[in-house]
Amino acid sequence: MGSPKHTEVSVARQSPQRPDADEPELDETDGTLDEVEEDAERPSAREADRALWDELRIDPVEIALPAGTGFTLRAYRPARELTPTDVAERDQDDPFLARRQAVETDVEDDDEVVILDEELAAEFAEADAEEAEEADGKSRRRKPAADGDADDTADGDADAEATEEPDDAEDEDEAGDEEVPVFLSHRGKLLLFKTPESLVSFVRSGAPNDMSQLDSWNELSERVEPADIVPLDEDTYELDLVVENLRGGHDTWDSTLLIEAGEVARDIAYALRLPAVLDMLSAGSSLDDLDEALRATANGGIGGFLGRRRLKKIGAQTASLGWRTIVGKISAVVDWRD
Repeated sequence: MGSPKHTEVSVARQSPQRPDADEPELDETDGTLDEVEEDAERPSAREADRALWDELRIDPVEIALPAGTGFTLRAYRPARELTPTDVAERDQDDPFLARRQAVETDVEDDDEVVILDEELAAEFAEADAEEAEEADGKSRRRKPAADGDADDTADGDADAEATEEPDDAEDEDEAGDEEVPVFLSHRGKLLLFKTPESLVSFVRSGAPNDMSQLDSWNELSERVEPADIVPLDEDTYELDLVVENLRGGHDTWDSTLLIEAGEVARDIAYALRLPAVLDMLSAGSSLDDLDEALRATANGGIGGFLGRRRLKKIGAQTASLGWRTIVGKISAVVDWRD
């Protein structure tokens, strides 16, 4: 399922019929016949292209941003097999981030809270109040241990810790086995190429990048051709249209466009280590509620009806402001290559 393309539908003008109008005229001297034969062969060529990507488990991706459209590569691998991109240099070049990090060193609580507007601020305040109330209720229900029970309590705590260790190890194993995204990036920057030729030239150059750690990278660099850079519809993302679409109001919201934008934004945020974007799209956030409602609407049925009701409760201004921030943060970590 790909992103919706905005095309114009035109009605072909009717020309007077001629006796031989059923047969298209082909000038054998101008190569038109050769072009028709070449077009007929393209589907099989594209199948061969996909065989390369399927074999190496890497995909070409096309991303449209306000600054332009570019090609890159994406793959999914178990987290334990990947070394995260190094963002030290990128963060040093960001004066706002450097200043924020300097402030955080003086604060015991390192949790970063991203507040987009008053609605999100209210959500955080409500969550904090609920947590405080829950903590207060637990403290009231907790009974002080008697002196005679102190040893039993200590033994019980030790047993509990002992039983928790295997669970923690199991969780770590599961996290390591989880497949996570990796993009063609370097030092915290997403590399976007204006043309397939420039992308292939970079891959063949042997230049350092985060994808070179993949076991199939060397083979890709030897086999890939510009003609192979043909992203599937579901790997084509139009982030440049998201904010404008949200501003149009609930009746104009494009479910496919917005859902796919959320998917690639989460992937980029994880791979490029953008915690602020991950927080804005995390479970329970306003933008996550928007995503869930859009998915329910797209699925139809009673769930679609409920999804449409949920969408009407989501503020168009809040959603557009949130996505404008996300697109801006992603654009800030893009390294355009011609």
